[in-house]
Parts: sequence; C-alpha cells; structure tokens
Amino acid sequence: MTATDRALTQHPGGKKRVRIERAKYDGMVAALLAVVPEGAPGVPFQGLAERVRPHLQADVCTADVSVSSRLTAVKLDLEARGPLQRRMGSPQRLVRTRWCARAEAR
Repeated sequence: MTATDRALTQHPGGKKRVRIERAKYDGMVAALLAVVPEGAPGVPFQGLAERVRPHLQADVCTADVSVSSRLTAVKLDLEARGPLQRRMGSPQRLVRTRWCARAEAR
C-alpha cells in the first residue's frame, strides 16, 4: 500500500501522529459525525465506541486494531482539524462544530 492510501492524523496537543488506511479513516469519520450532535450537550466520550459501532462497516477495524483505539485516533484528529470540539467538564463530551455543519452542507 502506498503513502497516498493512508491518512496521517493530527493531534490537538501536537503529540504522536498515526497513519490509518484512508478507507478505514473515512469510515470512522462518517460514523463519528453520524453520532455526535451539533451543539450542547453533545455526547459523552464514555460509551462512544458502542454508539459508533453500528455505523461502521466490518472492515474498518481489524483483529489487531480495536474500535476504541481507532475511534480515539480519529476523534483526536477531528478535534485538531476543527469538526469536533471537546466540551470542558467531566465527563468528557463531544459536539460537532458549526464549521463541520457548513462543510456537510456543501
């Protein structure tokens, strides 16, 4: 597989970046955006993997990579890029940003 077939994730804190196969990355992004609402109160991070799982195709996660680890990498990437925002407080909650809603409308 070539480098162009992979997505290089970003991290909001500038930490380690992860390469994910493009189709698997795109599948996880679509699933996340399907379950995370725009605006408050958002969705709690705890239990997000269970909410996302029905929206995933079987090949998005493999035996060597769990749903929760791929979900976390893509969630952090979307936080760094802007479509998702982490709400302050406990428990951690996520919302889609207006930027994301405008991008989907195009």
